[in-house]
Amino acid sequence: MKILCVMLFAGLFAVFAIWGLPSRAAGDAGNGQDLFRLCNACHEIGPDARNRVGPILNNIVGRRAATRSGYSYSAGMREAGSEGFVWTVENLDGYIENPRAFLRGTKMAFSGMADAEQRQDLIAYLKTLKFDDAPNSRTFR
Repeated sequence: MKILCVMLFAGLFAVFAIWGLPSRAAGDAGNGQDLFRLCNACHEIGPDARNRVGPILNNIVGRRAATRSGYSYSAGMREAGSEGFVWTVENLDGYIENPRAFLRGTKMAFSGMADAEQRQDLIAYLKTLKFDDAPNSRTFR
């Protein structure tokens, strides 16, 4: 019986080693929604969002940098976008950690988020922000 238990444990270990355990790296969108309060002073989201101090963040994950219409991006951000820079999960993580160190010339005033787990939660939430872009190009006045 002892050998059977050891074999079962070894088999389960092998399965998890091959397919992996559920990863915390994917982030918790619910926690990310709470963390977004740090962002919403400058950024809007949702179907009626407007560009403010920062651009609308709808559909940010996978979008090329500096492509939100109606927003005045910094020269550094425009250059990154023109060179094909895309907001991948990895790029968002680096940018949110320390915007000025990650992208020289950014005008984002946020100093950064040191906690990697919080960044992953925030990015998980940003991944849920899928809205039609058509009405979202209005500029805040």
